[in-house]
Amino acid sequence: MAKGHRSQIKRERNAVKDLRPSAKLSYARVSVQKACFILDAIRGKDLNTALGIVTYNPRYASTLVKKLLESAAANAENNNNMDREGLYVAECFANKGPTMKRIHPRAQGRAYRIEKRTSHITVILDEKK
Repeated sequence: MAKGHRSQIKRERNAVKDLRPSAKLSYARVSVQKACFILDAIRGKDLNTALGIVTYNPRYASTLVKKLLESAAANAENNNNMDREGLYVAECFANKGPTMKRIHPRAQGRAYRIEKRTSHITVILDEKK
Protein backbone atom coordinates (compact mmCIF):
# COMPACT_ATOMS: atom_id res chain seq x y z
CA MET A 1 0.00 0.00 0.00
CA ALA A 2 1.26 3.47 -0.85
CA LYS A 3 2.22 5.79 1.96
CA GLY A 4 0.99 9.36 2.26
CA HIS A 5 -2.18 11.31 1.78
CA ARG A 6 -4.35 10.61 -1.27
CA SER A 7 -3.69 14.06 -2.77
CA GLN A 8 0.08 13.61 -2.30
CA ILE A 9 -0.01 10.23 -4.04
CA LYS A 10 -1.97 11.72 -6.97
CA ARG A 11 0.41 14.68 -7.18
CA GLU A 12 3.43 12.36 -7.39
CA ARG A 13 1.76 10.17 -10.00
CA ASN A 14 0.80 13.17 -12.16
CA ALA A 15 4.28 14.71 -11.88
CA VAL A 16 5.73 11.94 -14.06
CA LYS A 17 5.01 12.95 -17.68
CA ASP A 18 4.75 10.37 -20.44
CA LEU A 19 7.02 11.66 -23.22
CA ARG A 20 5.92 9.13 -25.83
CA PRO A 21 4.12 10.61 -28.86
CA SER A 22 0.38 10.07 -28.78
CA ALA A 23 -2.91 11.15 -30.27
CA LYS A 24 -6.37 11.09 -28.73
CA LEU A 25 -9.82 11.31 -30.27
CA SER A 26 -12.59 12.25 -27.85
CA TYR A 27 -16.31 11.65 -28.38
CA ALA A 28 -15.89 9.39 -31.40
CA ARG A 29 -19.28 8.19 -32.63
CA VAL A 30 -18.39 4.51 -32.44
CA SER A 31 -18.89 2.11 -29.56
CA VAL A 32 -15.93 0.86 -27.54
CA GLN A 33 -16.52 -2.74 -28.63
CA LYS A 34 -16.37 -1.82 -32.33
CA ALA A 35 -13.28 0.35 -31.88
CA CYS A 36 -11.48 -2.41 -29.98
CA PHE A 37 -11.70 -4.77 -32.99
CA ILE A 38 -9.35 -2.43 -34.86
CA LEU A 39 -7.18 -1.55 -31.87
CA ASP A 40 -6.56 -5.22 -31.03
CA ALA A 41 -5.40 -5.81 -34.61
CA ILE A 42 -2.73 -3.07 -34.55
CA ARG A 43 -1.46 -3.29 -30.96
CA GLY A 44 2.30 -3.98 -30.91
CA LYS A 45 2.73 -3.68 -34.69
CA ASP A 46 5.17 -1.29 -36.34
CA LEU A 47 3.72 1.91 -37.82
CA ASN A 48 3.74 0.91 -41.50
CA THR A 49 2.09 -2.45 -40.79
CA ALA A 50 -0.55 -0.83 -38.60
CA LEU A 51 -1.32 1.77 -41.27
CA GLY A 52 -1.66 -1.04 -43.84
CA ILE A 53 -4.08 -2.93 -41.59
CA VAL A 54 -6.37 0.04 -40.98
CA THR A 55 -6.23 1.22 -44.61
CA TYR A 56 -7.69 -2.01 -45.97
CA ASN A 57 -10.09 -2.76 -43.12
CA PRO A 58 -13.73 -2.15 -44.10
CA ARG A 59 -14.90 -1.13 -40.60
CA TYR A 60 -15.86 2.50 -39.92
CA ALA A 61 -13.62 2.67 -36.85
CA SER A 62 -10.57 1.94 -38.99
CA THR A 63 -10.86 5.36 -40.69
CA LEU A 64 -10.79 7.04 -37.27
CA VAL A 65 -7.83 4.99 -36.08
CA LYS A 66 -5.93 5.67 -39.32
CA LYS A 67 -6.20 9.43 -38.72
CA LEU A 68 -5.02 8.92 -35.14
CA LEU A 69 -2.01 6.88 -36.25
CA GLU A 70 -1.00 9.54 -38.79
CA SER A 71 -1.44 12.28 -36.19
CA ALA A 72 0.65 10.43 -33.59
CA ALA A 73 3.36 9.81 -36.21
CA ALA A 74 3.41 13.51 -37.09
CA ASN A 75 3.67 14.37 -33.38
CA ALA A 76 6.63 11.99 -33.08
CA GLU A 77 8.44 13.58 -36.02
CA ASN A 78 7.74 17.24 -35.26
CA ASN A 79 7.64 17.38 -31.46
CA ASN A 80 9.95 14.52 -30.38
CA ASN A 81 12.37 14.40 -33.37
CA MET A 82 11.84 10.65 -33.79
CA ASP A 83 12.41 8.65 -36.96
CA ARG A 84 9.17 7.43 -38.55
CA GLU A 85 10.72 4.09 -39.54
CA GLY A 86 11.46 3.02 -35.96
CA LEU A 87 7.99 3.68 -34.52
CA TYR A 88 5.56 1.04 -33.31
CA VAL A 89 2.17 1.06 -31.57
CA ALA A 90 3.09 0.77 -27.88
CA GLU A 91 -0.43 1.24 -26.49
CA CYS A 92 -3.87 1.75 -27.94
CA PHE A 93 -7.15 1.67 -26.09
CA ALA A 94 -10.71 2.95 -26.17
CA ASN A 95 -12.55 4.26 -23.13
CA LYS A 96 -16.28 4.70 -22.82
CA GLY A 97 -17.67 8.16 -23.57
CA PRO A 98 -21.10 9.62 -22.89
CA THR A 99 -24.12 7.88 -24.41
CA MET A 100 -26.68 9.88 -26.38
CA LYS A 101 -30.18 8.66 -25.61
CA ARG A 102 -32.83 8.86 -28.30
CA ILE A 103 -36.46 7.75 -28.43
CA HIS A 104 -37.97 5.65 -31.22
CA PRO A 105 -41.78 5.59 -31.34
CA ARG A 106 -43.39 2.16 -31.46
CA ALA A 107 -46.89 0.76 -31.76
CA GLN A 108 -49.69 1.69 -29.32
CA GLY A 109 -47.96 4.79 -28.02
CA ARG A 110 -44.92 3.03 -26.67
CA ALA A 111 -41.40 4.39 -26.95
CA TYR A 112 -38.20 2.40 -27.30
CA ARG A 113 -34.86 3.86 -26.29
CA ILE A 114 -31.98 4.01 -28.75
CA GLU A 115 -28.53 4.43 -27.23
CA LYS A 116 -25.89 6.03 -29.44
CA ARG A 117 -22.62 5.21 -27.77
CA THR A 118 -19.42 7.24 -27.98
CA SER A 119 -15.82 6.48 -27.07
CA HIS A 120 -12.48 8.14 -26.40
CA ILE A 121 -9.74 6.47 -28.49
CA THR A 122 -6.04 6.85 -27.62
CA VAL A 123 -2.99 5.71 -29.61
CA ILE A 124 0.53 5.88 -28.10
CA LEU A 125 3.61 5.23 -30.23
CA ASP A 126 7.17 4.49 -29.15
CA GLU A 127 10.57 3.88 -30.74
CA LYS A 128 12.05 0.41 -31.04
CA LYS A 129 15.20 0.09 -28.98
